[in-house]
Amino acid sequence: METDLLNLKGKAKGKVDLPKIFSTPFRPDLIHRVYVALSTHSLQPQGRDPEAGERTSAESWGVGRGAARMARVKGGGTGRANKAAGVASVVGGRIPHPPRSEKRIRKEVNRKERRLAIASAIAATAERQIVSLRGHQVADVKSFPVVLVDNVEKISKTSELRDLFRVLNLSDDVERSVRVRKARSGKSRMRGRTIRSGRGPLIVVAEDKGIGKAVDNLPGVECVLARDLTVTDLAPGSHPGRLVVWSESALGALPKPLLEVGELVAT
Repeated sequence: METDLLNLKGKAKGKVDLPKIFSTPFRPDLIHRVYVALSTHSLQPQGRDPEAGERTSAESWGVGRGAARMARVKGGGTGRANKAAGVASVVGGRIPHPPRSEKRIRKEVNRKERRLAIASAIAATAERQIVSLRGHQVADVKSFPVVLVDNVEKISKTSELRDLFRVLNLSDDVERSVRVRKARSGKSRMRGRTIRSGRGPLIVVAEDKGIGKAVDNLPGVECVLARDLTVTDLAPGSHPGRLVVWSESALGALPKPLLEVGELVAT
C-alpha cells in the first residue's frame, strides 16, 4: 500500500510505503470499548463520610403524641429543635445512597484488544469516507493518508503551520474546529471545563522539534508523538476517523507491537 509523500509546499515528492497496520479491518465496536475503558483511567474516586448527616441528637418521640415517629432533634429555643434529622430525605439529613470511594470505576481491557483497537483506528485515518463522516472537511485533500517530509517536525511558528494547512487544503477543517468553539456556563465552568472546541487535524511526528509549540494557538489542532499514540487521540469521543497528518519518520516510529498487529492481520 502506497501513498504520496508531500513536501511543505503540498507537492508530491515521491511515494512512500505504508506499514501493513493501515490494512487493519475497521472495528468501531472495539474502538468504542477500548475508548470507554481508557476514559475511566482519568476518573478520581469520590465518596461521602459514612457519618455525614447522622451526627445529631435526634431521637423519635415514639407514639401517643400525635406526631410522626420521625427522629427529631432534642432541645428547645432554637429553630433546629424538634426538627427531623439523622434520616434521608429531610433538611440536613443524610443522602439515601451516597457514592462510595471504594467503588470500582476503573475498567480494564486486554492488551491485544487495545492494540487491535489502535491499529483499527490508525487504518481508519486512511479512509476518506470514514474521515468525512466524522465531520472533517477533506473534499479537496489530494491523497490519504496525508504524509509529509520530516521537515514538518521543525515548524515552530503558528503562521508557518497555518500556511502549510492552506497548501494542503486543510484550512477549511481548521476553521470548522474554530467555529464550533463554545464558552459554557454552569457546572462545567465551575469545574474548569469552560471552553468546548471541535477536534481538528492531529499531527503525528517521530520527534518534536518545534511543531508542538506551533499548534498551541490553533484550536482543535493537536500534536502527538508516534510512540504515545492512543485511541483517545485517533478517535475522540470514541468516534474513529480523525484527520491525521503524518511525518515520514512517524510511520516507522510506531511501537513494534502495533506494527506486528498489522502484519498478523495482513497475513
